[in-house]
Amino acid sequence: MKIPIRTMTLAALFAVLTAVGAFIRIPFPLVPMTLQTLFVYLSGTLLGSRGGALSQILYVGMGLVGLPVFTGGGGPQFVLHPTFGFLVGFIAGSFVIGYVLERVKKVSFLTCFAACAIGTAVIYFAGTVGLYLNLNFVAGKAVSFGKVLEIGVLPFVAVDAIKAAAVAAVTARVAPRLRHAMTGK
Repeated sequence: MKIPIRTMTLAALFAVLTAVGAFIRIPFPLVPMTLQTLFVYLSGTLLGSRGGALSQILYVGMGLVGLPVFTGGGGPQFVLHPTFGFLVGFIAGSFVIGYVLERVKKVSFLTCFAACAIGTAVIYFAGTVGLYLNLNFVAGKAVSFGKVLEIGVLPFVAVDAIKAAAVAAVTARVAPRLRHAMTGK
């Protein structure tokens, strides 16, 4: 699989932006609210499935090798952190957002918002499963799946919908120009 230099450069930029987004946060129990998902959405909408996923792979990789880019720091021990499922979800979510938009003829606010909503569902699924497994098997706390949804998803739905709408508004205007610049079409 050959990835153009421009895509690799933009993926690295979005990895750094996602890291910066980790430090713009509002504390919540277990899972803090950050701007990371905003950059995950943008990476998928602007870079496409492969470029968006690559940016998030770079981000997660930077954190796992020890760079303090995650909300709680960095290092390989983060695979046992309650929020690691959400980090894995960033990779899948960005890929899915890009994949959905690559399948539409015209990028519009609605298609971008729908793609971000689907990507958010992917992030929430991976994060919820990871949080459930962590709390029940790593932390040793018996927590129901419903309680995990209450802790790890419900407080973030409205804010993530606002982020998705903001990204959709920007992408609907920028994506056609960016596609033309990157592909010449």
